[in-house]
Amino acid sequence: MTFEPGCRNNWHIHHGIDGGGDQILLCTAGSGWFQADGEEPVSLVPGTVVRVPAGTKHWHGAKADSWCSHIAFITPGEGARTEWLEPVTDEVYGALPTNGDNVCRS
Repeated sequence: MTFEPGCRNNWHIHHGIDGGGDQILLCTAGSGWFQADGEEPVSLVPGTVVRVPAGTKHWHGAKADSWCSHIAFITPGEGARTEWLEPVTDEVYGALPTNGDNVCRS
């Protein structure tokens, strides 16, 4: 999946039972963001891997000044599905650090 600068997906939750529904993100190019609800943003650069446990509300996308590509997959299992929620607002996105300082590095 490739995001142009400033592009991000909506908040969403992956569901599943018995080990299914976790999402794995692997950044392959550019620079982006991952953020779980209520947590600090994670800077995505090539080689960054993020595991998102099923049931975690989150979003991901490009930084404001960079394209970002990542591979995303869901661990297989019973009941694996995605629940799409509200957009990430410009206010939330605009509050992200602009230089990558003070962010979690996964």
